[in-house]
Amino acid sequence: MAKPDDRSDNVEKISKNIGHTLKNMDEANDYLKAHGQQMSEEEKQQIKEKNQRREQSIEGLREEIKDEAAFSKSR
Repeated sequence: MAKPDDRSDNVEKISKNIGHTLKNMDEANDYLKAHGQQMSEEEKQQIKEKNQRREQSIEGLREEIKDEAAFSKSR
């Protein structure tokens, strides 16, 4: 028998993921500041591109929070 869909803590989990992603972005930026002179342009570009993907991910996660909030209100 399938378990019922329990979405009660989704907002909390999504918020936690956003926090972790923001922390990773900050750490990557700090790393670039500290070691950027010793890195190749390709390495720096890879980190910048990864942070851009993280930013897009955060936008998506924020949309999910809105969806979850709407779902909670409709119940």
